[in-house]
Amino acid sequence: MSYLEYTVKTTPTGVRKVLCLNWPLALLLAAVAAIGFLMLYSVAGGSFSPWAEPQMKRFGAGFVLMFIVAMIPIWFWRNMSGPAYLVSVLLLVAVEFFGTTGMGAQRWIDLGVMRLQPSELMKVALVMALAAYYDWLPAHRTSHPLWVLVPVALILLPTFLVLRQPDLGTSMLLLAAGGMMMFLAGVHWGYFAAVAAAGIGLVTAVFQSRGTEWQLLKDYQYRRIDTFLDPASDPLGAGYHITQSKIALGSGGWTGRGFMQGTQSRLNFLPEKHTDFIFTTLAEEFGFVGAVSLLGLYALVIVFCVTSALANRDRFSMLLGLGIAMTFFLFFAVNMSMVMGLAPVVGVPLPLVSYGGSAMLVLMAAFGLVQSAHVHRPR
Repeated sequence: MSYLEYTVKTTPTGVRKVLCLNWPLALLLAAVAAIGFLMLYSVAGGSFSPWAEPQMKRFGAGFVLMFIVAMIPIWFWRNMSGPAYLVSVLLLVAVEFFGTTGMGAQRWIDLGVMRLQPSELMKVALVMALAAYYDWLPAHRTSHPLWVLVPVALILLPTFLVLRQPDLGTSMLLLAAGGMMMFLAGVHWGYFAAVAAAGIGLVTAVFQSRGTEWQLLKDYQYRRIDTFLDPASDPLGAGYHITQSKIALGSGGWTGRGFMQGTQSRLNFLPEKHTDFIFTTLAEEFGFVGAVSLLGLYALVIVFCVTSALANRDRFSMLLGLGIAMTFFLFFAVNMSMVMGLAPVVGVPLPLVSYGGSAMLVLMAAFGLVQSAHVHRPR
């Protein structure tokens, strides 16, 4: 027995749990968040208000929340998966009747002290529910058509509710995250081939329905698709966001213009510079080196989550860790693709960097689940 193993086994339970935390993962999250604070300070013109200071407080609260979640045994979170999913669905329904509207979408519930976005809760609750379902389901039934319908229903219900807000980006993330969970659980590839064929048919129907009575998307969503395909067609209108984003990305060069020297953000050419397009500000000020450095930190977060999940012999913990890692990957992959013009603009924030309350707290709680599975795994 090594000295470290002896120390862990002979210390009190509470201290032992703290020692068993995945501290490299926690430090990586703090490093990514620090980059976010730096960029929010920059886009505010060298001021901690109105964005950097609240974001720092939220991260502090989120870090404490992650720590609390990590200290609670993973079996408790397994038992809470169903209620968490149900509460998230009820909150999505509540948005339909009591939600507040912002920028043409009804996505938030005003709690007084903050605005809660239930779709952010659903991103984690869905992963929890699917992990608990496949932990309960015998392996030989995973690909049986009857037992495949259950997770499909679990995925489609919140996707439909989020799409009605409307929030195309989050609804697509829910579909992708749910599909990856089913794949990780071992569902036969034939189902995914059928879904891919249906997806091609759906895309065709979306374009065919444009301008008809049964139009499937909102007009502004079609404009986003047009802008994605040809941003130069309307550089001062629908294509303005992505055009300015590409200008900022290109002007950064290899090493950037320097901290707080980005002209696109400083002169307010860049829209949503503190939320969806904050990666563009980073690339303009710190160039290719800064952008790749952030991407490297994100990749390390994924590596530590996946490594911890694969080392866990508990099926629920393994699926939960892998699901949260893949969901986190979707967050930053979609955002970066969006601001670089590789994907349509769908309003997905950059995790831990973009300004936002619900996204920050929910994401830190999700990493608390990863930590709980790591702390309480059999050793």
